[in-house]
Amino acid sequence: MDKYSHILIIGGGLAGLTNAIHLAKAGIPVTLIEMNTYPKHKVCGEYISNEVLPYFGFLDLDINVLQPTRISKFIISTQKGKCIHSTLPLGGFGVSRYALDHYLWEKAAAVGVQLIQDQVTDIHYHNNSFQIKTVANRLLTSDYVVGAYGKRTQLDKTLKRDFSYRKSPWLAVKAHYKANFDSDTVSLHNFEGGYCGLSMVENNIVNACYLATYDSFKKYKDLDIFQKEVLCKNPHLSAFFKNAQPLFDIPITISQINFDKKNPVEDHVFMTGDAAGLIHPLCGNGMAMAIQSAQILSQLLIHNYNQGLITPRKVIETEYTKQWNKAFSKRLYTGRTLQKILLNDSLQQLSYAIANTIPAIVPRIIKQTHGEPLIC
Repeated sequence: MDKYSHILIIGGGLAGLTNAIHLAKAGIPVTLIEMNTYPKHKVCGEYISNEVLPYFGFLDLDINVLQPTRISKFIISTQKGKCIHSTLPLGGFGVSRYALDHYLWEKAAAVGVQLIQDQVTDIHYHNNSFQIKTVANRLLTSDYVVGAYGKRTQLDKTLKRDFSYRKSPWLAVKAHYKANFDSDTVSLHNFEGGYCGLSMVENNIVNACYLATYDSFKKYKDLDIFQKEVLCKNPHLSAFFKNAQPLFDIPITISQINFDKKNPVEDHVFMTGDAAGLIHPLCGNGMAMAIQSAQILSQLLIHNYNQGLITPRKVIETEYTKQWNKAFSKRLYTGRTLQKILLNDSLQQLSYAIANTIPAIVPRIIKQTHGEPLIC
């Protein structure tokens, strides 16, 4: 089966679906390929900064239909349970990927995006055009390809991305719970070798998502034991899991999570979301970053389309890289720095002392990992 589309997006997560909706609303032929069916749970912190709300309004996306939880406060605790409290400068909301991705998928279909359930196996660029092959033996051609396929896939090796050849020490685990929890708060609790975020999503459900080094996990090799023996040494996590009722039969996990620097463009493929760069979950803003990366790329591609496709590909690639770095490089650097601090018990204690002496420093740090409202 052969098919042509001006723009082809690989991956139907936040970046891919937002990108597709934006392009389709501008009248651009766009095809999106996603290997999963929706609705589907994904490993994710499920907190989004309010910075995305103006952009959602521009795209006619009404997040209120999903009944998100409004969040305005932030708590972080050291391994020993000492807490720092702060407000979130812009605030945010909690909504599950189960609900949000499904909502965006249906919106994409409604505005005319060609949606294909399949898995891409190969991307080949030649003579200013792409050929894409899939598991179902589809052969698709496109002028532009967007990689929105997440943190790490076999496609990264196909594109010979440097990080794809290196093992990553990180494991992520996520589950939903029924529990007594302050709905307006997102909390981050440190434990030896990692940290766990707690926040409420729709229907009074609490999302618990943690990141741990494989070195800290490997001597247990069992999620329940690891939770009991490691996470629950933090008294706040101990109290939460003691009283929380799990809603999943088993938590969902992903491994080989890589926080290395990535290029926003690889072999002429535009990367968005986690495929372009992954911020540490402790910064709590990866979902908003994915959405903003889609906005940046959409605006460039729409401008080129409206001008009659006269802009050379290299110019668009250079401009996207420039704008991506301007929007996210500082945030990613801050995330890497914060992670080094929070995984060191001595630095945790020092940071706690400084934050309690100068409380205003915490919102200022939070602002370093967040952006301004996304106005179109």
